[in-house]
Amino acid sequence: MITFKRYSARSIWSHMCVAFLSWFGCGLLRKAPGTMGSIGALPFAALIAWFWGTNSLVIAALILFLLGWMVTSVHIKNEKSCKDPQWIVIDEVSGQWATLAVVPLNPYWYAIAFFLFRLFDILKPWPIDWADKRVAGALGIMLDDIFAAIYAIFLLLVLKLLWSHIT
Repeated sequence: MITFKRYSARSIWSHMCVAFLSWFGCGLLRKAPGTMGSIGALPFAALIAWFWGTNSLVIAALILFLLGWMVTSVHIKNEKSCKDPQWIVIDEVSGQWATLAVVPLNPYWYAIAFFLFRLFDILKPWPIDWADKRVAGALGIMLDDIFAAIYAIFLLLVLKLLWSHIT
């Protein structure tokens, strides 16, 4: 006879939140969880761009940002041990999607966008550093990656302009 373990609705909700915030476990990997979250964002971004167009990534990134902000704020209330838990990578996914919204669905452009977003997210020039250190709570967790995306988007637009003049 098969027996099933009973889970409470609260336990199921908690597991769903962890799956969402860690982007289906990418953030739970021990080495470079932010980079793993950004890598995990790429195939979903490609599918969104393929089915609904590249511009739809802006809307998807905005929706993910708002959902990530809400779920993160609820979750970090219960987890007071860390200001910005490394396993929460939904912010990287939102920032990566925003960055990919300005490039064509092309593996070379996706690789460049991935690299630039990660570069700015790791180096944290102003105002990324400011948001990371001064903006408290879930908004601070989410906002620094949007600033990193803005830096990457600016550079990608410059690169696209230069590329259009070369070819």
